[in-house]
Amino acid sequence: MGNLHVTKLSKKKDKANYIHQLIKDIEALDFMIENNMIEKAPIRIGAEQEFCLVNEEFLPNGNALDILKEINDHHFTTEIGNYNLEINLDPFELKADCFSKLHQQLKDLLNKAKIVADKYNTRIALTGILPTLSLKYITIDNMTPIQRYYVLNDAIKVSRKQDFNIHIKGVDELNLLHDSLMLEGCNTSFQTHLQIHPDDFIQSYNWAQTISGPVLSICVNSPFLFGKELWSETRIALFTQSVDTRANSFLLNEKQSRVSFGNHWETGSITDIFKDNISRFRSLVTAEFEKDSIEMLQNGEIPKLKALSIHNGTVYRWNRICYGVGGGKPHLRIENRYIPSGPTTKDEIANMMFWVGIMVGRPKSEDNIHETMDFKDVKSNFFKAARYGMAAQFKWKGKLISSKRLILDELLPMAYKGLYKKGVLPRDAENYLTVIENRVNIHNGSEWLKKSYRNLLKRKKPIEALQVLTANMYLKQECDYPVSTWKILDKEVHTTFDIDKKVVHVMNTDLFSVDKKDSLELVIHIMQWKNIHHMPVINNKKNLVGLLSWTDIKNHINEIEESTKCVQNFMKDELITITKDTPIAEAKQRMLENNISCLPVVKGKKLVGILTSKDL
Repeated sequence: MGNLHVTKLSKKKDKANYIHQLIKDIEALDFMIENNMIEKAPIRIGAEQEFCLVNEEFLPNGNALDILKEINDHHFTTEIGNYNLEINLDPFELKADCFSKLHQQLKDLLNKAKIVADKYNTRIALTGILPTLSLKYITIDNMTPIQRYYVLNDAIKVSRKQDFNIHIKGVDELNLLHDSLMLEGCNTSFQTHLQIHPDDFIQSYNWAQTISGPVLSICVNSPFLFGKELWSETRIALFTQSVDTRANSFLLNEKQSRVSFGNHWETGSITDIFKDNISRFRSLVTAEFEKDSIEMLQNGEIPKLKALSIHNGTVYRWNRICYGVGGGKPHLRIENRYIPSGPTTKDEIANMMFWVGIMVGRPKSEDNIHETMDFKDVKSNFFKAARYGMAAQFKWKGKLISSKRLILDELLPMAYKGLYKKGVLPRDAENYLTVIENRVNIHNGSEWLKKSYRNLLKRKKPIEALQVLTANMYLKQECDYPVSTWKILDKEVHTTFDIDKKVVHVMNTDLFSVDKKDSLELVIHIMQWKNIHHMPVINNKKNLVGLLSWTDIKNHINEIEESTKCVQNFMKDELITITKDTPIAEAKQRMLENNISCLPVVKGKKLVGILTSKDL
């Protein structure tokens, strides 16, 4: 939506005006297509880089607007989260060394941002989902304070009439109710644009859908969300649920999500795709309109199709059609939205080149892919890739084939052919496509993150492990060597950065808890079986109400056998507690002063962990 001034659609008159403009935009687009006004050559590529801002402890740093203001460059813009920014790269003609040039521009702009960020003790991280993100960073007060984000958030909430219910099952499981659009701020991507010849648009779009699974499988880079190991590309699951306008009513179950892969092959015209989106999804926001698109065409002007662009900006297809005007000429392009940021700029350009290469290298035999492949297989391939990355098995032309074989045997050769056909320099093609080949044979970003994190967990508690992981990811990123060359982190690895140790870094979160009415006999056995010295007591609201310690009951074990005594008889209810953000030194001090060996860690009245002298 760029920096358009948008408002919520609520007044009848505004709705009528907006719908009128939207219909005119569709008519204008049809007119331009029929009259060969859409640019056919040259073909251009472009990209958008989203990135995270982190502080010295590799936690999100909400100072995006200050940094943006000081960078003062039109290529940069805001994102919904105040710890994210985006770079819009210039379009380049698809030829010669265009990918190297794009890569150089990306590095130059990131360096510009790094110099400014440095003044604010901030670093730049490229990753699909920042591993150190936690729930406190996705509240509404972390939304970038710009009117259009609040407007969109309100509009989607009004449309849903209930909180967002996030449920993602991977190796771990995440269940979450959330009250704002800020979950979208967890995702950072590297969006790639390819201009498409209008006469070949529908075939190209269907082909883009077909190759989504295999392309995604090698690019995955987001295995974690809030410390849980979920999908290889968790962004896909998260984004689908984070801007869902559907409420959970069985009548609406057939409605698509605003973030979707689509439900069928496209077989009509280009405008049919837009018409389908408009028919399915009500407009949420509007803006000021000066001119009618049809009138502009009659006056020899090229319209920007503003109403259509605004609507398109609230429908998030993983492969999205975009209309634009460049150099006074209208063009159409496909925006690939499923590829994550990182692990390095070289990896990102390689991902982009691989996708563009396959798109322009489509063999003649695949022109009617919609007749030879079932759309459900293509959609299923996409979600398999998001879940399992390179471990996915794809249904491809009636056969089952591994991601590795499909990429090495079919898609890489196809990408080389397509790029050479467009005049891309062989040394450029080789430089970046070798990155993809090495990744297939060694590991991709998601695999590096998962294996490294699992190793770190052998010696560290989760929060510290995630900070050490992010710190090391950042150091490797700065060298810009592709991820396939990164060594998996060893369990003994530390960080050269100063991570200020707090209770959250060492507390135990894998807790057993009991109710005050529980049988004491059972609780004693649990403590013996599990070698636990302190047992928190919580009520039905999950609030902490007491603590049972082994020292309080060990002298009474004989009288407890077969007695009717319950936890309440022996627990302490006058408790000394601590919060997870308390520095370690302060926690030690509190234990010494009160002569205790255990501190329950609470958030409000809720128990979130236990800190014992053993943990320290």
